[in-house]
Amino acid sequence: MQHVKLSKYISYLLRHHPEAAGVTLDEHGWAVVDELIDGVSKTHPITRDVLEEIVRTDAKQRYTISSDGTHIRANHGHSVKVDPEPEETGPPEFLYHGTAEKSVGSILEKGILPMERVYVHISSDIETAMEVGRRHGKPTVFRIKSVEMYKDGHPFFRSASGLWLAREVPPRYLELLKDPHVGSKE
Repeated sequence: MQHVKLSKYISYLLRHHPEAAGVTLDEHGWAVVDELIDGVSKTHPITRDVLEEIVRTDAKQRYTISSDGTHIRANHGHSVKVDPEPEETGPPEFLYHGTAEKSVGSILEKGILPMERVYVHISSDIETAMEVGRRHGKPTVFRIKSVEMYKDGHPFFRSASGLWLAREVPPRYLELLKDPHVGSKE
């Protein structure tokens, strides 16, 4: 349980407010590991071994430690302006975006926008999209015509953790799924 609390705090620092622990991020979101440990230690006891265990065991693969072990960064979900250098790649035919039912009207009108984040987060399967949507209220899922979007010149990226990312998803590439469990569109 203590590791979960620490992981959430580290995520908060590396994605949103590094200054809260006196941490500095470079243009790609990297922080010096020792600086992070010192900053986190002011309020939460942590060692390098604990930090490495959190990174290694995080189910969502939120973090990457550099190959030389001196730097760490969040793989995605930043609200601070950094470019986490995701790999640009061609997507599968369809991807999915989960959201709350209350956001459907706005998304149908404006598309999916990154809001406070650098990229729009997109799921490769309906189940994950439903889980994401549940975090924000009654879940709704949009199917994204990702290959069509990609062919029209909109790049897709993969984060270090395998999450699909886009700068935005215009409304013309969206289908609201009436029953996400069977994939039928409304």
